[in-house]
Amino acid sequence: QVQLVESGGRLVRPGGSLRLSCAASGRTFSDYVMAWFRQVPGKEREFVAAISRFGVQTYYANSVKARFSISRDNAENTVYLQMNRTKPEDTAVYYCAANLRSILATDRNLYDHWGQGTQVTVSS
Repeated sequence: QVQLVESGGRLVRPGGSLRLSCAASGRTFSDYVMAWFRQVPGKEREFVAAISRFGVQTYYANSVKARFSISRDNAENTVYLQMNRTKPEDTAVYYCAANLRSILATDRNLYDHWGQGTQVTVSS
């Protein structure tokens, strides 16, 4: 089992930057593929980005490609989401997730563990 706690969400102006963090505890962090998802009220939780166990591979949703960057520090048991050139449509609750399947899955049903979420609001 792994426990996940997100932080870093806040209000940011369009075009601004922020970095989300997700701290993990419990099972060995490098056992997990890690990902970020986001959700707005009334919509399904959607995939944002994923990173392989040792950070060699990453994968992004088209909507965030070239603006967001996922990274991880296995020594610190933390995964990050650097959000640049933010847009109002990036407003959502952001969740980190972990899976043991060693695949960069975009399907939320393939992730076994979730954090509680952190609110990001992009508004002027």
